[in-house]
Amino acid sequence: MSEDITIRPAARQDAGFLVRGNAEMALETERLSLDLERLRSGVHALFDEPSRGRYFIAERGARRAGQLMITYEWSDWRNGVFWWIQSVWVAPEHRGKGVFRALYDHVRSLAKSDPQVCGLRLYVDKSNQRAQETYLRCGMRQTEYDLFEEDFVLRREA
Repeated sequence: MSEDITIRPAARQDAGFLVRGNAEMALETERLSLDLERLRSGVHALFDEPSRGRYFIAERGARRAGQLMITYEWSDWRNGVFWWIQSVWVAPEHRGKGVFRALYDHVRSLAKSDPQVCGLRLYVDKSNQRAQETYLRCGMRQTEYDLFEEDFVLRREA
């Protein structure tokens, strides 16, 4: 019998878990080693300024199993706010057990109950087929947009 999954807002006490999850996700999905001090400061900055976004924690039993962060983007076209799903990570021993689905369903429910929220968005590495299939199963669809950026902080070595 599988353990129940509960979702709760993250608190400062979860910062170590969030830093670990973000660092492991970056290494696993993009082969990118993050500066842990910068990452730790970034996680704490979100708690210091809630208008930047918020984290959610999934727990199975009494153990933290996964995380998800939302940030906000104003859409003048829709006169509403998109919630961007970011920093998604599920601990390897909890994968395939509905942890991401529980996080997504929780955030989706919150978003749908807020009249200012016009939708959910996320970005995913083009080679991460497993994640893409998961997002499709959750009811998301792939858009016609490609993402462009000019990153002033993270440098990738060739």
